[in-house]
Amino acid sequence: MSTFPVQPLSPLDGRYRAAVAPLGGFLSEAGLNRARVEVEVEWLIALTDRGLFGTTALSATEKQSLRALYLEFGQAEIDWLAEREAVTRHDVKAVEYLVRDRLTALGLDRIAELTHFACTSEDINSTAYALTVQRAVTQVWLPKLRAVTTRLGEVSVELKDAAMLARTHGQPATPTTMGKELAVFVWRLERVLGQLDGSEFLAKFSGATGTWSAHLSAEPDVDWIEISRAFIEGLGLGFNELTTQIESHDWQVELYDRARHAGGILHNLATDIWTYISLGYFAQIPVAGATGSSTMPHKINPIRFENAEANLEIAGGLFATLASTLVTSRMQRDLTDSTTQRNIGVAFGHSLLALDNLLRGLSEISLARPVLLDDLDGNWEVLAEAIQTVVRAEVTAGRSQISDPYALLKELTRGRRVGAAELAEFVQGLDIGDAAKERLLALTPATYVGLAESLVDRLIRP
Repeated sequence: MSTFPVQPLSPLDGRYRAAVAPLGGFLSEAGLNRARVEVEVEWLIALTDRGLFGTTALSATEKQSLRALYLEFGQAEIDWLAEREAVTRHDVKAVEYLVRDRLTALGLDRIAELTHFACTSEDINSTAYALTVQRAVTQVWLPKLRAVTTRLGEVSVELKDAAMLARTHGQPATPTTMGKELAVFVWRLERVLGQLDGSEFLAKFSGATGTWSAHLSAEPDVDWIEISRAFIEGLGLGFNELTTQIESHDWQVELYDRARHAGGILHNLATDIWTYISLGYFAQIPVAGATGSSTMPHKINPIRFENAEANLEIAGGLFATLASTLVTSRMQRDLTDSTTQRNIGVAFGHSLLALDNLLRGLSEISLARPVLLDDLDGNWEVLAEAIQTVVRAEVTAGRSQISDPYALLKELTRGRRVGAAELAEFVQGLDIGDAAKERLLALTPATYVGLAESLVDRLIRP
């Protein structure tokens, strides 16, 4: 095995790299380090802009050169940090040394001692994680989730009139439409999307144990809380003023729970569509050159939905672990969060891969309407609900003397198939008014869908 080339251990960095690559710019180790450099640089600029400790504001050119450290962060910086961390054994300290090294190269040694000024590592980390997660979620993951939801909404509108047999407990039940059933998922996802849109991304910047002690020691006559607040909010983040050494991660717990919730809804969607495919309700559109089975040429496997299902389970497990672990820190600080947070990208990666498969899968199926109609025509007994409900209304209105409508229909239909002719004969013999009888005789399983179509029109905006 000595000649075997080094390979990525995670399928996200191997087989599925193309699908999840956009997350790498934010949630990879390099993405985190770039954000750390950004925080260090912007803190330098913030301190000098205020003229603290006898400094003067940097010129526009100097600021531009300084910001290039993170705007043009690349392989050279990645390699430099790897070499330095091998010595420091501390990732944030390596970032500090990188910034100091580049300050010298830029002729800005005069402000070198303000690098990482009064900061604990978690001031830098909490801000960098908030930035990277915010950007990954809002620029990559949420747009893909919205794309799936939008496409699902479009399909639900297209199929809003496609009557089908419902299956409660897996058994034939009151008919619905395929569009309405898919719209239920859209409605559920929109609720969670609304919650995700309201997500907070918080950071702290208050020193070793959240007290600004070092700051006050250096300059007691400065409002350090407001300086820190302005700095964090200027980066587009929310400011957590009351913390221990670490930002308490509650915003992350909330975000990952919501992401897991969205994944659970999508998992339900994937298993339902898989089941509809197995029933023949959806036909899969052949992809040129694709193979469904190594030995059975006729097969087209529902791989998109199976892949999504599995990756949503992995993502959900990781999101749950992130949320349950990050909510706790022993006293003022422990390092369980450090290694845990390195898996944020893995969780979102599996989720993004699932979203990609769902979006592609929804474009590779078509509804087999004749199959739905045949299924409905083979289950006329589902009209028993309508008949016994109409009879009850007729009894209440004084137009019928039937004593127990439910029992009457139960005896006729429970556990057995009833055809159209048999059901029509039964209705003809009922003690109900003529108008009610006519409505029931006109009813078929395919037309017994209530307000299903109008519900889609009312609630779904593709």
